[in-house]
Amino acid sequence: MKFLRDLMDKQRPLFEKGGKLESLYYAFEAGETFLFSPNHTTGIKGAQVKDAIDLKRMMITVVIAMIPALLFGIYNTGHQHFLAVGETAGLWENFGDKMIIGLQLVLPIVIVAYAAGGLVEATFAVIRKHPINEGFLVTGMLIPLVVPATTPLWQVALATIFAVVIAKEVFGGTGMNILNVAMTARAFLYFAYPAQISGDLVWTYLGEKTAVDGFSGATALAVAYNAGIDNVPVTEALAGHNTALGSDLFSFTNLFIGWIPGSIGETSTLMALVGAVILIATGVASWKIIVSGFAGAYGMGLVMNLLAVNEYMAMPPQYHWVMGGLAFGIVFMATDPVSAAQTETGKWIYGLLIGVLTVIIRVTNPAYPEGIMLAVLFMNVFAPLIDYYVVKANKTRRLQRATV
Repeated sequence: MKFLRDLMDKQRPLFEKGGKLESLYYAFEAGETFLFSPNHTTGIKGAQVKDAIDLKRMMITVVIAMIPALLFGIYNTGHQHFLAVGETAGLWENFGDKMIIGLQLVLPIVIVAYAAGGLVEATFAVIRKHPINEGFLVTGMLIPLVVPATTPLWQVALATIFAVVIAKEVFGGTGMNILNVAMTARAFLYFAYPAQISGDLVWTYLGEKTAVDGFSGATALAVAYNAGIDNVPVTEALAGHNTALGSDLFSFTNLFIGWIPGSIGETSTLMALVGAVILIATGVASWKIIVSGFAGAYGMGLVMNLLAVNEYMAMPPQYHWVMGGLAFGIVFMATDPVSAAQTETGKWIYGLLIGVLTVIIRVTNPAYPEGIMLAVLFMNVFAPLIDYYVVKANKTRRLQRATV
């Protein structure tokens, strides 16, 4: 580390004012503070609180928490390809080949998302004459994880640029956005290119092989919704789906672990929970939002059971936890410290309503069986209002006590 520190110090004069590479100073600063803690301090006199964490360290912690979902998504992409072409149905057969295929499909999406978003960040940094922000460290990873592996790269780039500009930079940049940037990118793709974002295309690796007869790439949520239309119990429809590959493809265990078609990082509830443990243990994410989000989804699932007029509404509420991107969305999107509620009571309300709205949108919207995306974005808008009334209620109670 001393070698790197000495090297950076030696190169610094080239990028400082008057140096040959003065125009690239903020690029140099971004790389330096990525490797080392910033050495600048505030000019304010008086007591100050020192902490070992800064914005970059917080963002890197979130990225680390997403690595289990990313690695699982890479392998699952290769596994789904093998299922689609009928080469093998074994979970751990051809491990190396599955990882290679997964990397060939997933890695370009990650690179394109970081490149497109990084270009926008750098452009705005030059225009506004401020250091390159660290916020895109997380967003650049989140966007690939919430899209299917078959999403065209140009759509990934377009959605990333749209989300960074519209959901973030127009509000002032990192820390000022009112909407979750990654969810905005997914919403853009959903409304602009719904066929590609649905995640129900059969992954046949660029189409050079014919899919196995009887295999469908439909997601579990799509199967559940169709079960409601066909008046077939959801659990029965899931068990009978893709019977050419075995009746357990959409079993509760597989849904929980994530061996199903879908977006790259959203299929595995287990990996999302591993990330949740990391985020909660490090104090980066609020456990109140996570717990209340899952509780809201389960509670609304029970309400739907009581009001059931079709089989989808009668689906056991625990299935909402493991289907679609609910777990991933609650853990990594709803807990965004910028766009989420800030008050402690507000976090309970915010998370609860996200879970409730997710199930309502899933069950009642015939055009869109998923709901976490719209629920998170909707509650992002209302988070300041929730905090406002929580603070107002606290002030009212304190004034009443003071009067007494």
